[in-house]
Order: sequence, then structure tokens, then C-alpha cells
Amino acid sequence: HLAMVCGQDINDPSAGRLKIVSKKGGAPTELLKGYEGAIHQALWLDKETLVYIASEGTHSVLGKIRLDGSANEVLHRDEAAVIDNLSLSSDAKSAALMASTPESPRNVYRWTVGKQAPEKKTTLNPWLAEVKLGKQKTIRYAARDGKEIEGILVLPVGKKKNTASPMIVMVHGGPESHYRNGWLTWYSSPGQIAAGRGYAVFYPNYRGSTGRGVAFSRVSQGDPAGAEFDDIVDGVEHLVKMGVAKKDKVGITGGSYGGYASAWGATYYTKYFAASAVFVGVTDLVSKVGTTDIPQEMYRVHYAEKWPWEQWDRMLERSPIFHADKSRTPTLILHGDKDPRVDVGQGRELYRHLKLRGKAPVRLVTYPGEGHGNRRAASRMDYNLRVLRWMDHYLKGPGGEPPAYPVDPEAAVGQKEKASKSK
Repeated sequence: HLAMVCGQDINDPSAGRLKIVSKKGGAPTELLKGYEGAIHQALWLDKETLVYIASEGTHSVLGKIRLDGSANEVLHRDEAAVIDNLSLSSDAKSAALMASTPESPRNVYRWTVGKQAPEKKTTLNPWLAEVKLGKQKTIRYAARDGKEIEGILVLPVGKKKNTASPMIVMVHGGPESHYRNGWLTWYSSPGQIAAGRGYAVFYPNYRGSTGRGVAFSRVSQGDPAGAEFDDIVDGVEHLVKMGVAKKDKVGITGGSYGGYASAWGATYYTKYFAASAVFVGVTDLVSKVGTTDIPQEMYRVHYAEKWPWEQWDRMLERSPIFHADKSRTPTLILHGDKDPRVDVGQGRELYRHLKLRGKAPVRLVTYPGEGHGNRRAASRMDYNLRVLRWMDHYLKGPGGEPPAYPVDPEAAVGQKEKASKSK
């Protein structure tokens, strides 16, 4: 047999189903039908058994299943690490894998198959042991229609009880993706950097996310910026009510579909957000299809097999530019000028619509030669510093007119202040 991790069908937004097919050919058979999780990898333990890595919401699972679909067994469920890249020994009795935790990026682990939790073998970032980090945990809340939504919350370093903090909402792209409870800090995700600066950081797995079965990931198809983005502001309201976030000091950011959510937050849902940073984000659903490299995915997955010309009004009404006149949110727009997925024109359109209204500060930053996400170290550093400075200015600082356009890296990371104090 051949085993594969793939989509359930042509309208499934991601590869998360486990299927087998005979070497003689024929139709594939799906194992774990109806599984409310997402398979990431599968390997042969023997001729009749597969071992797999999966996500169940924000948590990782190691399991095994026989080819006839029987004897599915969870061998290890980990709520404190995100497991990836399993590699079995030749006798299939042990394995090496990669895993990250809320306190550390990826390390190498050894696992005796089915007998114990994986054992950590490397410490690739030992300096982190001396850094104070914000507490990270999975949270759950009810959306306005009663649907349970998961997310991950990083609390500010040294947070005091009964004290609300400014908060940054970090929205993932896709939407066929999801956050897992591991290391959540990289150049375009503020994570522990923001926590160290006094922010709470909220990572919502809104409907349309993966990790909770096919039905959950498909529920938002044909309803862009509908219940999926309602889930995000419902999470904000939940955290304000809990006393985690200050109601008037919430920012939103994200890339790609997360940029779409950030643009929607800056326009349609402007009353919830005091700052927005839109990265390679969708802003006009009508022009998006005509300029993207994935028009068939837009048709098959995002728009539920309807082209824009079959629903002009709906596509326009679900575009952030349509709601630009509502915006009172200071908005930073960042985009690579060689983006094949979400054309840089999407960023320019939002900038122009907001600028012409003149009701809130707006800035456009384009990165020469960058595509759908920044790859050069200089572009990544510039992006990270600009977004954090924008949030600091509008969530913790004076607000008003935007900060100066040039970025001073030393000032941004506090090195100049430290140097002056040492003198």
C-alpha cells in the first residue's frame, strides 16, 4: 500500500486526511474518517500499521492505526509541545523528532515508540533560560452564535493580577492554518517580544482554521469576512471582559488572510482596534482574483465555487476598501512589491482609499524584491521594528500623527537608551 496525507476532496482547504491506496491502484481509502483533527505526517511501523503526527486543536498527538482502520491508538498527547518531523529507526522501535514549546523554538527529541513521552536531546537556545517570558496558554470562548473557539494567549511578562494590558491580536493566514501551543515568536509574529514590552498577545483559531476537522475548516467557505472574523472580535470582547486587555488599547496584525482580517479590523470593525498593521493583506476581493497566482483555489475553496462576476456586490461588500469611510484606526500597510499571491496593488488600494478619506493615520511601506512574506534578513528586521513601533505609538504612546518614517534599529530595541544610562 501507499499511504498519503492529503485533502478529503477538491474543496478541502488543506492536506490533513490520512488515506491509503493499493499498489495495484484503485480508489484511496480514508483512515480516521470524521477525525476532528489534522494529520501532518504518517510513517510505516510495519506492513499493517502506520504511526502519525496530528494536531487536535492547539495540541499535538502521536498515534498509530492499522490499515483496516481498527486499533487507532493515541500513543502520546502533548499539550506543552508542538511535534513535527518524525523519523523512525530501521527497526521502528524508536524515533527522532522535532518539537517546540512555549518557552523554546525547536529542539531534537528521542521517542521510544509508544512507551514514553519524547525525551529532549538538544538545547539549541540555552540563552532563553535566562530570559523572562510571558505565560502562554490555550483559551476557549463562545462566539456570538455559541460556537466554541480556541486560541492561544500570551500574557505580559510580570503581569499583575486584576490589571488589564494593551493587547495585540495576531491573526494567522490561510485561513487554512492554525496556531499550536509551541513557540510563537518570529519576525512577523510579536509573541514573546511583545510580551516583554508589556503586551498581551492573542492568537485566535477562528472558524476556517485547520486542526479541528474538515467541517470546521470549511464552514467559512463562501462567507469571507463573515463569522470567521466575528470570531476574532468575540475573542477580543472575551479578553476585555476577563480583565486581560484594555478595551481602547487593542491592536491587530497578520499576514495574507491575516492581513485581510487586519484590514477588516481597521475598517469594518474599526471600533475594536486602536491600531492595525496589514501585511501582504487582501483588501479588494474583486481585483484579487484577477491578480493572484491561485485563482482556482479562490474559486474551489474560498468562494465556494462562485466567481466574483457571479456575485459582484457580495465580493465588494466583503472587501475592506468598501468600508474605508468607517475607519478611525491608524493603519500601517506593509507589502512586498513582487508578491504573486496577493498583488502589491491590494496594499496600494487600501492605502489610497484610507488616505483620500483622511479620517485616520495611514502609512504604506513596500519592500523591493520581496514576495508573499519577507525573506531577506534586513526586510524582516525592518518589518518587525516598524510593526512594534506602530503598536507602541498608538497603544502605549502619544498617538496622533505617525512616527517618523525612517527606522532606527538601535533606538527601536532600546540600545541607545541603555548606552546613555551607562555613561
